[in-house]
Amino acid sequence: MSIHGKNFIGNDLSSNGDKTSKLYDINSNEALDGEFFHATQNEVEVALAKADKAFIEYKQTSQAKRAEFLETIASEIMNLGDELIIRTMSESNLPRPRIEGERGRTIGQIKMFANLLKEGSWIEASIDEALPERTPLPRNDLRKMLRPLGVVSVFEASNFPLAFACAGGDTASALAAGCPVIVKAHSSHSGTSELIASAIIKAVKLCNMPDGTFSMLHGGGRTVGQQIVLDEVVKAVGFTGSTQAGMKLFELANNRKTPIPVFAEMGSINPCLFLPSSLSDTKKLAITYAGSITLGVGQFCTNPGLILALKDNKLEEFKKDLGEAIKVSSPSTMLSSSIQEAFETNKNEAISQDGIELLGESNIENTKSEGRPTVASVDALKFIANPKLQEEVFGPYSLIVECNDISELNEVISSLEGQLTVTVMGEESEMSSYKEQIFALENKCGRILFNGVPTGVEVCASMQHGGPFPAATDSRFTSVGTGAIKRFVRPVCYQDCPSSLLPDELKDENPLNILRIVNDKYSKSSI
Repeated sequence: MSIHGKNFIGNDLSSNGDKTSKLYDINSNEALDGEFFHATQNEVEVALAKADKAFIEYKQTSQAKRAEFLETIASEIMNLGDELIIRTMSESNLPRPRIEGERGRTIGQIKMFANLLKEGSWIEASIDEALPERTPLPRNDLRKMLRPLGVVSVFEASNFPLAFACAGGDTASALAAGCPVIVKAHSSHSGTSELIASAIIKAVKLCNMPDGTFSMLHGGGRTVGQQIVLDEVVKAVGFTGSTQAGMKLFELANNRKTPIPVFAEMGSINPCLFLPSSLSDTKKLAITYAGSITLGVGQFCTNPGLILALKDNKLEEFKKDLGEAIKVSSPSTMLSSSIQEAFETNKNEAISQDGIELLGESNIENTKSEGRPTVASVDALKFIANPKLQEEVFGPYSLIVECNDISELNEVISSLEGQLTVTVMGEESEMSSYKEQIFALENKCGRILFNGVPTGVEVCASMQHGGPFPAATDSRFTSVGTGAIKRFVRPVCYQDCPSSLLPDELKDENPLNILRIVNDKYSKSSI
């Protein structure tokens, strides 16, 4: 299919604006197909009005119907075939295996939410039957479950053009929850967004979902994005990106007449604590961590950007080995020229700070589109004194913090901000001596892992992808896994509600056969 560049206003295409943009191949600078029309204020208003109207009907759809809808979206994305892969490769500069893998992850997480809906117990149904004879006061019949929040605005991420984008985890979980979605397309992969949006709209029509269940708009974050977030129709925001952009959305949402939650996943340097026993084979460890630092040109939100260790001879060996491993690592093309420029600027600023020792930089000169892998080190006291060293350098970069003793290590850990992940490397027998430090690190993150690398996020019920601020704006929620659906729902209690008006999930006969809490006991039985 040809790229038309129009906005998806519900089920309708629209291109009323006079402002457009094009995309260019980062290496050849050749223009890619398509001229993308930025949504006008009126087009945004129409999309919002459609979504508002659609919510009234869409929130009443059964879990089974929404599951069918999600599965149809997954099928239609697969039906895009190689056209989607080629377009996404052109826009993201990511290789075919990565894009094919990401498509698989995208399809997998959509189907995961479909399966969650089919089982049905996630809505946390709770029933406390009436006790009219109770003294001194009788109890009313009380029934509670999770219900959809309303229209959700989703902002696409730059580093995952499929899995955290138009039909990514935010969109899939919001649609699963019963919320219409308005996506603000990322300007770096507009064509990819158009292809995915076309698949979602086709699914909307095939499943007879209301017009306005899904919209996708092109345009700037300071215009289209702000208009969407500030509109009272929108009840929640999903975002993955920089701390600066995430905080801007957070401030906008909280300064509205009716404040709304912004579920923003932002910056993280993902500290890794190397206990002395982990340094027994420094060459092997260096190769492992060099691979993690440079994986995907360092453009994963779980990139190991910080390594903490106690000073000794083995740490000196590791520093040398890691530096050598990085020196032979090849620079690779980054997602966009702006991201590459930001990486170079931030990296150069980081290694120019007082007390920084450059351990290694790729021996191969990088082009203007490539990120050059780099590692450095600094002593603990200089790290603590310089907040600049805690700022994320988005790309293949990592910093080793050397601590003279446990006291300095404790100070470093205490100074850390919130993170997506923390890693502990070492023998289990040794870890018992570092429980205080490990539990302190647990307070700083959403996921703590042992003897591995933080890059790689499994999509499953047990995953927590979020963390204390500034890793995310709300550490209680995850943007990956089935728990992501909880961001877009709220509990509603039905008191003495007639049976005919109750959702199936709360009816006496339990027609969906879901697990519920009935009079303080878990049960699938009818009442």
